[in-house]
Amino acid sequence: MTLDTRRSDRPEKRLAADNELPRPSQAESRAGRALRILIPVAMLVLLLVVWQAYVTIAETPHYILPSPVRIAQALATDWPTLLPSLGVTLKITFSALAIAILGGVTLAVLMAQSRWIELALYPYAVILQVTPIIAIAPLILIYAPTTQSAILICAWIVAFFPILSNTTQGLRSTDHNLLNLFELYGATRWQTLRLLKVPNALPYFLAGLRIAGGLALIAAVVGEFAAGTAGKGSGLAFRLIESQYRLNIPRLFAALFLLSLTGILIFFATSLISQLLLGKWHESAVRREN
Repeated sequence: MTLDTRRSDRPEKRLAADNELPRPSQAESRAGRALRILIPVAMLVLLLVVWQAYVTIAETPHYILPSPVRIAQALATDWPTLLPSLGVTLKITFSALAIAILGGVTLAVLMAQSRWIELALYPYAVILQVTPIIAIAPLILIYAPTTQSAILICAWIVAFFPILSNTTQGLRSTDHNLLNLFELYGATRWQTLRLLKVPNALPYFLAGLRIAGGLALIAAVVGEFAAGTAGKGSGLAFRLIESQYRLNIPRLFAALFLLSLTGILIFFATSLISQLLLGKWHESAVRREN
């Protein structure tokens, strides 16, 4: 009896011990999130300080390597010129991304529903993706009605495939046991797609969206380089070339800063969308505190 009593008490003792384990408090969680922000910011500040000190001590000419202060001055002075160019680049980037989302998701659904459609179209999508955009950009410029539409096509081609590929993979990665369960209960193909396949493909689509957002910006810049646009409808890529020819290196760095900042903001925006849509129901969106 004594031995049995001890054995029956052991699980309760273990449960009590588990409940007594320390858990991270809200203050510790907030401190961890603050550190994840402060450490990269501190490294950036340190880099800028070292950069400014090197240029000042070495007396490097601004047409070779401008200092961060000189770049900030150029950004403020040339803002009336850089802002319209930034608007042109952003318009092309987001237009191409929107078209890529619409076309990629639609085609992925069609290919997931029909094996014949996938066999007919997917190889050509792969060929379009693996062909360097800089090689076909001159042809697009010849056949497109306007230069802006040619740049838009270039950006769309690059952003299209990640969304198509990831969404197709997500739709085809649905658990076969769940598919058999839906079939057992007599669900239609539309119900299976809407209630099972689409939620399963959502994390894959969002991963492709994060990739496509940055690629659309890169392709827009490459298309502007290839087109050589100038004048009122020119984007930031032309400002880079113009600054290089005029040896206005501070403006060149300012335009490059705007492009980098735009890419970072696009990535964070797509990551935020992913977090909001996935919430806490998907493993990839669950935050773990160490």
